[in-house]
Amino acid sequence: MKQTWRWFGPHDLTSIDDIIQSGAEGVVSALHHIPNGEVWTPEEIALRQRQIGTRKDGSPSGLRWDVVESLPISEDIKQQTGDWRLHIANYQTSLRHLAQAGLEVICYNFMPVLDWTRTALRWRLAHGGTCMRFELNDFAAFDIHILERKGAGDDYPETVVEEAGRRFADMSDADKITLARSVTMGLPGSTESMSLADMHTHLARYGAISRDQLRAHFIAFLEKVVPVAEDLGLRLCCHPDDPPFPLLGLPRIMSTGEHFRLILDAVNSPANGMTLCSGSLGARPDNDLPSIMAELGDRVHFLHLRNVTRENDAIMGSFYEAEHLGGDTDMVALIAAVLAEEGRRKAAGRIDWEIPMRPDHGQDILDDLNRSAQPGYPTIGRMKGLAELRGITKALQHSAVRYQDA
Repeated sequence: MKQTWRWFGPHDLTSIDDIIQSGAEGVVSALHHIPNGEVWTPEEIALRQRQIGTRKDGSPSGLRWDVVESLPISEDIKQQTGDWRLHIANYQTSLRHLAQAGLEVICYNFMPVLDWTRTALRWRLAHGGTCMRFELNDFAAFDIHILERKGAGDDYPETVVEEAGRRFADMSDADKITLARSVTMGLPGSTESMSLADMHTHLARYGAISRDQLRAHFIAFLEKVVPVAEDLGLRLCCHPDDPPFPLLGLPRIMSTGEHFRLILDAVNSPANGMTLCSGSLGARPDNDLPSIMAELGDRVHFLHLRNVTRENDAIMGSFYEAEHLGGDTDMVALIAAVLAEEGRRKAAGRIDWEIPMRPDHGQDILDDLNRSAQPGYPTIGRMKGLAELRGITKALQHSAVRYQDA
């Protein structure tokens, strides 16, 4: 696996110099300042490449922009409304510009409205650090009593609805503001929350779009962009839903291995692939990560390695971000499956045999606690995670160890 690091640009509290010291071999980044649906120009792409390639003192960093995360898909495309055809054409143009700049791996997602959802961004752990958490009763309190979404109470078990009511009644005004801000923070690259009015507007725009309709819209998008990507030698890879179950009455279509299989079969091309995020998929008890890697590994173009601890066994349940080798996903077995896939690719002569990986998220520990970094992206917590993942990889590749084929 090629070890990479997510960087949000010059405003990121983790600098390029820090990334070098972490031992990462490449950078994952995006042009978050360009509105969804607009073209990524060659000039903006080249600027980001120069920023990644330069240390603070102006000397070469030795790093390159290896993975785009993400080239976002507009809500118009997901809903097939407004300027969706123009946005697809712009997406195709952006792909051409990225290919001209030498980029090959493009991560994206097809989640409606929010890219991820948590109820606490800095939940206190027993060791004194913090992490992100999704707590179902708190989310229901937001959905039913703060957002006041019509029919929200019908989407939860009666016990959850009752507990959500009790929690809301005990919340101070400050608690309500904090919860709402946490839930609506899920726009990677942004430090601003979406307002409740914005949420209602977005939810209303989806109207009666069903899961099958959203999937049809996704396939229609892929039918337009995948042939372009294949001609350009690009590898597109969809990120799973986070969390991997329906929220806010919105459909979810990329939450399980079966969901990915449907999309990969519908547009069957090596350019149409998967970002295997062990944290997102691992939040569901029915997702077996090593098995998913073994089955779909041929189309896995990018890896997010992180872990979560599920607080119950429900499909829609609570969880928190665990240490990378803790939690409910067997990370050793997953990495073994990845290495087995890489071995098969190398033997077959594939140029993409080495799959880029990044340590996803991380717990805020030590000096992270004073830095107020992007939620989920602490410097030290991710360095710890990368070191642990690197150690497992080194051990499994050692001549004294034989890992099983997945």
